[in-house]
Amino acid sequence: MEQVTSKSESASIIADGVYDLKARAPWWGGDLQTLRNHLLPARGPLPGRSSALTFPTSDGSGDQLSATLEQPREPAQSPLILLIHGLTGCEDSTYVRESAHFHLVRGRSVLRLNLRGAGSSGQLARGYYHAGCASDLQDVLVRLPPEQAGNGIFAVGFSLGGNILLNLLGRSNVKRGLIGAATVSAPIEPLEACRRIMAPRNALYQRFLLSRMKRDVLSSADLSQQERQDIERTTSVYEFDDSFVAPRNGFADARDYYEKTAGARHVGSIKVPTLILHALNDPWIPASSYRNLQSRSSDSVEIMLTGSGGHVGFHEQGFAETWHDRQIDRFLKRLLGE
Repeated sequence: MEQVTSKSESASIIADGVYDLKARAPWWGGDLQTLRNHLLPARGPLPGRSSALTFPTSDGSGDQLSATLEQPREPAQSPLILLIHGLTGCEDSTYVRESAHFHLVRGRSVLRLNLRGAGSSGQLARGYYHAGCASDLQDVLVRLPPEQAGNGIFAVGFSLGGNILLNLLGRSNVKRGLIGAATVSAPIEPLEACRRIMAPRNALYQRFLLSRMKRDVLSSADLSQQERQDIERTTSVYEFDDSFVAPRNGFADARDYYEKTAGARHVGSIKVPTLILHALNDPWIPASSYRNLQSRSSDSVEIMLTGSGGHVGFHEQGFAETWHDRQIDRFLKRLLGE
């Protein structure tokens, strides 16, 4: 494991509206920052007590979502931290477990959610999540046991999970118990993110993602023979979304799906205090999506950009814990007046 010194405060400074994050060796550049979560082993057992929860969905499908509730050894009076994974991830993704550990050692309970069809939810659902399935998150918020949500809920969405979260936050009926939220490396303009992942320099990334998307859906979702054939034939992320995700979820085609599920569309309507984090050298998501967002966000939204960090990376020189976890902690403490 990496030997890194912990510090109490970030050394980052603001320059031209962008935080100067110095990458932790040897994770230099956006690609290595991105790959670090896949190259190093996941953290071992989390501290505290774990229990399994399930959440029925409200769409009449009979599908359920699974999650693991983590309760710290020394609980603090704090909101429940809801962690939402990204595309082809689950509750056991490295970045989810790292963030869970971060909050648990600070006395906060954590709910590690599996989106519909992901992880152990695959045994409880015939459907599969997509970029706009905000109603599934709302179902979780509504059905959380009162003893767990009594101090409020703070939601954190990673990558695609962040885009789904923004779709929820833009709703007028978002559950009142949600006191705040944060997104990390969210593809807030899915069409632009799709174009970026299909660029020649990202050919290996696309092959990796597409193979995992096919694997997850073919093993978890209730598919017709035609859907299986369509999925197996796809050779790009766009084709996958166009031939399966869009028609399966009521969209005309991939472009219609991308347009209607774009989290950037909802940011101006957000009333819940929200922190949005992104790295300009993210190899999967164009920085222009976030630059455009800065001029049309609401007063409830804080956008923080770094020059370095990659995609859900943010491994900073001199710090054992990620920059994004530390910034979310700062934001949450400010909300709570700590």
